[in-house]
Amino acid sequence: MARYRKLGRTASQRKALLRSQVTALLHHGKIVTTEARAKEVRGIVEGLIALAVKEKDNFDTVTVTAKVPVKDKDGKRVKEVVDGKKVTKFEELQKTIKKDQPSRLHARRQMLKVLYPVTEIPKEAAGRKRKTKEVDLPAKLFDELAPRYANRQGGYTRIVKIGPRRGDAAMEVILELV
Repeated sequence: MARYRKLGRTASQRKALLRSQVTALLHHGKIVTTEARAKEVRGIVEGLIALAVKEKDNFDTVTVTAKVPVKDKDGKRVKEVVDGKKVTKFEELQKTIKKDQPSRLHARRQMLKVLYPVTEIPKEAAGRKRKTKEVDLPAKLFDELAPRYANRQGGYTRIVKIGPRRGDAAMEVILELV
């Protein structure tokens, strides 16, 4: 007997399918898929959330000094003339950042092995690359989902059956975060 569902795909296709569905579930909060796929995705997602809950408070806050270019009202860098050359003007800022402990860094890298990168595009900039931004899913797991599930002993997802699919009568379900 197999330890996992093969889903009618080769190993690489199956891994890509599961990774994309796990990424979509964590990004959007719920997905519609077949029952067999949902049961496979659930195990992966629950493991990632459990890892995030375990490592959620394992960081140090550090104050660092950063050199940031000065920008004008249009968002362009301000230049000044030094020794006959135009040089960008910089200012120093104090920033407080979270520095991961080694175990949390390892957990973040384990998550990144499973999750695909997600790019969010605002509605007004549809079709353009200008205002897009990368979504940091491991940070979302640590900062939003882990505190929400800190007092829960597993069972972070819910499967709700919605009926057979029209084309092939496969049972469709909604897989959502509780």
